[in-house]
Amino acid sequence: MPSTDTLKEADRLMTICNACRYCEGFCAVFPAMERRRLFSLGDLTFLANLCHGCNGCYHTCQYAPPHEFDVNVPKIFAALRVETYAQYAWPGFLARAFHRNGLFVSLAVALALALLLVLTFTLQDASVLFGEHSGTGAFYAVIPYDAMVWPFGLVFGFAIFAMIAGGVRYWRDTAGRSGAKLSLRAVLGGVRDVLTLKNLGGGGGGCTYPDENFSYARRNFHHFTFYGFMLCFAATSLATIYHHGFGWIAPYSFTSAPVILGTLGGIGLLIGPAGPVLAQDKSRTRSARTRSARHGRGAAGAVVRHRPHRAGAPGFARNQRHGHAAQRSSGFRYGPVRDPALWKNGAWGLPVSGAGPGRGGRQATALGSVEIQEYELIN
Repeated sequence: MPSTDTLKEADRLMTICNACRYCEGFCAVFPAMERRRLFSLGDLTFLANLCHGCNGCYHTCQYAPPHEFDVNVPKIFAALRVETYAQYAWPGFLARAFHRNGLFVSLAVALALALLLVLTFTLQDASVLFGEHSGTGAFYAVIPYDAMVWPFGLVFGFAIFAMIAGGVRYWRDTAGRSGAKLSLRAVLGGVRDVLTLKNLGGGGGGCTYPDENFSYARRNFHHFTFYGFMLCFAATSLATIYHHGFGWIAPYSFTSAPVILGTLGGIGLLIGPAGPVLAQDKSRTRSARTRSARHGRGAAGAVVRHRPHRAGAPGFARNQRHGHAAQRSSGFRYGPVRDPALWKNGAWGLPVSGAGPGRGGRQATALGSVEIQEYELIN
């Protein structure tokens, strides 16, 4: 079960976001959030797994750090997702692996490869290992067909069963207890969203990745990885049909469908994981240059001009209307500053309704006549 602290923080953030609703155009999380006023464990689990971590809401939110509300939805949902992965893992003893996933996977792959090499060199004759093989069946001369199919087939079957078992547990906690039923329309819509990675679109501008600028790069890298894997799977499946259906034994020619599909899939699997690594390196380099430049201009890094004025809801709407575009260009956040008189009554200046970014509407507020602090960033 997820930790109490994580759940409390997720519940706190969703309560704030449900009052604000400025980010409802970014992804499916916020429209789903609006269906609730109180959030159960199942609701928070569902919302956390619906979040794709595109970070669009974080860079737009006027209550993100350093504001004392400290709203960082992608961060807390990422922590909650890891905890739910462990909760729904099957069998249960594998749950601990999610806390050190990289280490576990690396050790498992290294041990599997080592075992494969040891068995191959132990069981095969040296003339077979170092000899030249050609013609029909040469592909299985060193490692026999059965030695390839059975171990990997069992692992594949276990993975499918474990994912189904985890999915059933997840369904019971998030929707099963409420009596909700799956419809064909919902299933097809979910499949479409998965295949297109709709929720990595950030409401139309892409994710703020690898920095606060909106881009489709992250979604594209995920597509390379996913469809690269699917192409490799298609190559293996087609080769199985060739082998058992038509009696065509590997190896196959370079122009055959299994080889072409496998080659394209392998290229995708190289580009997909490598892209984010290179993007993060560039982002770190860019951040270091930015910090260096700011240090050269002084501790503040920029001159900020403060211009207070009295404004009611229209004044706040002006900030909300222009703030989204300003953040995309400069990374500077606009937003309301608390009025001490309101805070004595336990209220805060949150917008209560509206279309939000990506839907083209204005937002009404519950501020009344409140002093708004408008800032302009001067380079």
